[in-house]
Amino acid sequence: MIGIYLSGTGNTKHCIEKLMGLLDESARAIPIEGKETVNLLEQHDFIVLAYPVQFSNAPVMVRNFIKDHSDLWKGKMVLCVATMGLFSGDGAGCSARLLKKYGAKIVGGLHIHMPDSVCDVKLLKKSIEKNREIIKAADKKIENCAGKMKQGKYPKDGLYFYDRIAGLLCQRLWCYGKTKDYSDKLKISNACTGCGLCVRICPMENLVIKNSKATAGSRCTMCYRCISSCPQQAITLLGNTVVEQCRYERYVER
Repeated sequence: MIGIYLSGTGNTKHCIEKLMGLLDESARAIPIEGKETVNLLEQHDFIVLAYPVQFSNAPVMVRNFIKDHSDLWKGKMVLCVATMGLFSGDGAGCSARLLKKYGAKIVGGLHIHMPDSVCDVKLLKKSIEKNREIIKAADKKIENCAGKMKQGKYPKDGLYFYDRIAGLLCQRLWCYGKTKDYSDKLKISNACTGCGLCVRICPMENLVIKNSKATAGSRCTMCYRCISSCPQQAITLLGNTVVEQCRYERYVER
């Protein structure tokens, strides 16, 4: 068993690491952009694929990872895990349908409500205390699901036809342009000091330093990793000002 994940603000990383630890203490969870990810995908028959939902869709980086390695999925058993700030619809189903096309066996889908991760939009922002409650509820759901999975009973979140209709009509149909391809809308303000942190952590290698300032390319997968981590709050995407740097670590009780 191996876990493969895309995580921008740490929500999905926390969820898959917790789930994997409960299912198999020896199992690993690795980032989708890791250099060894493809080799480990080849070596394992059971895959937990986790990612944050974007407008009721799987991130384009995740969809492309599945497509780019289409020959490796045949016969694999896959559990699709989708994290979200509010609503998903068929978040797990979006990748499940694509994986089935390439011969994977979908054993289940799991949707996990986590703190909002869109750092530059006021909508859905909550207090630290409320976000801690959300994480506690998420942890409890993961624990309950892991117990059932050990008995061979897998959740089916987002895998039914009505989930697909809900995801399509409530968000994906109206916002498809935002998730159809990578974004070229990442903005860097003059507050940037050229520290290079965003360049080092971008899973798409979409940022470079030019003339002592970060410069974005056209392959942003909208994970919000750079935006949530920038020391100067100099990066935005959907909005024009950073409202809150929504990193998972902010909400963990010390």
